[in-house]
Amino acid sequence: MAKPVTLVTFVLPSTLWHWGCGASEVRVFAVADADDARPTLGAALHTLRRTHPGLEKRLCDEYGGIRRHISMFVCGENARRLGGLACALPPGAEVYVLPAL
Repeated sequence: MAKPVTLVTFVLPSTLWHWGCGASEVRVFAVADADDARPTLGAALHTLRRTHPGLEKRLCDEYGGIRRHISMFVCGENARRLGGLACALPPGAEVYVLPAL
């Protein structure tokens, strides 16, 4: 059986467009760790690390977690409240990235 995969859209603020190849949105595929699991925010960020390393460095700290001054909202809910990097992503998930004010 194949591992589940979902397309994830990161919606970026204008301050991060430069590292997202000048785009307001970056799309990546997130692959689940196991056949019976759902793709997670951590899996999406892992793919982002390979496709847009400069952007990923601005979103994640040196330990791989979400930077303190960055908030990510998965389908309208704060990812930190949904389990952080372990947050399961529904098919076609949109992740809104917001820097702290």
